[in-house]
Amino acid sequence: MFETVRDDLRSTLDEIRSAGLHKPERVIGTPQSAAVAVTSGGAPGEVLNFCANNYLGLADHPEVVAAAKDALDRWGYGMASVRFICGTQEVHKELEARLSAFLGQEDTILYSSCFDANGGVFETLLGAEDAVISDALNHASIIDGIRLSKARRFRYANRDMAELEARLKEAAEGGARRKLIVTDGVFSMDGYVAPLAEICDLAERYDAMVMVDDSHAVGFVGPGGRGTPELHGVMDRVDIITGTLGKALGGASGGYVAARAEIVELLRQRSRPYLFSNSLAPVIAAASLKVLDLLESAGDLRERLAANTALFRSAMTEAGFEILPGDHAIAPVMIGDAAEAGRMAELLLERGVYVIGFSYPVVPMGAARIRVQLSAAHSTADVERAVAAFVDARAALSAAQG
Repeated sequence: MFETVRDDLRSTLDEIRSAGLHKPERVIGTPQSAAVAVTSGGAPGEVLNFCANNYLGLADHPEVVAAAKDALDRWGYGMASVRFICGTQEVHKELEARLSAFLGQEDTILYSSCFDANGGVFETLLGAEDAVISDALNHASIIDGIRLSKARRFRYANRDMAELEARLKEAAEGGARRKLIVTDGVFSMDGYVAPLAEICDLAERYDAMVMVDDSHAVGFVGPGGRGTPELHGVMDRVDIITGTLGKALGGASGGYVAARAEIVELLRQRSRPYLFSNSLAPVIAAASLKVLDLLESAGDLRERLAANTALFRSAMTEAGFEILPGDHAIAPVMIGDAAEAGRMAELLLERGVYVIGFSYPVVPMGAARIRVQLSAAHSTADVERAVAAFVDARAALSAAQG
């Protein structure tokens, strides 16, 4: 029987490769940093890394690494349990309290990932008599989480406030008990920022709650790095914030829901990814506390990231590349054709710049791109070298195409 299945799977994989949609996994032989050693895929040894979510450069920060080493001695390697049985340590409660204070929420609950956090919210809070209204470009974890709930589902075009209001009216007219608007704070494939002030205005008008996945913002967006609610001045108007410890906040793993106290308490009682997953490793919790310490004086890192982002965006635009507008550290270089985007990424790797081409189904068909992600760990020379590599790779690609 499996031979038939094997043939079918091989055929599917061949189709993926022939369409230029295959996603190779590069092997890195060093810690995550602004420069890494890629040991596979034709890389020339050490390359500049412009595809990590290491926005503040904290993934290999000496103080974070030291905190992790100390935590292994104090707290051990793992909990071998879920939280409500015997998997809660003081370090978990301390991190939850610190995240609550940092994000301006009443309480926080930790998950093994933000994917799990988003997967645990909707089914717990919403029933068949409720409605969830979701931005069309929300992260896959939000989409999957919504599918687990019995709530009525509405979708509005990306950042389209007129359509959001229309969906809210539709939900209200349908007699929805609870209405929850959910949006990414920053949309990961585009670098666009959600208009949270307008969303909160509509939520108040139609008696809805607001949920924001702020994974690509917390740590470096907003005056104090508290994310898009701080950027838009609505920290006291957002009901639920989900996020990750695996991007700007150290880059390891782990996620959280920061919200009203009653929401968090209900999640502790009924959220399946929380109840049935091992506790976050204590070493990650302890290192994340050190990251929060560093964020209190990370203004220089945020300024450096903003400067690197502005330099890359302006230099690439001047060089004739199409970059989606904005000022976020996600800077999508639009290519269009999936195979061409993949080839461009290969040519850049050969020139010492590690980036990834994104194509369907991650982005819409015909909208393939190379998503460049800037870091505070990059120097000005690093950014300038990346731009020069793009120019050279474009010329090589054009020559090969005849």
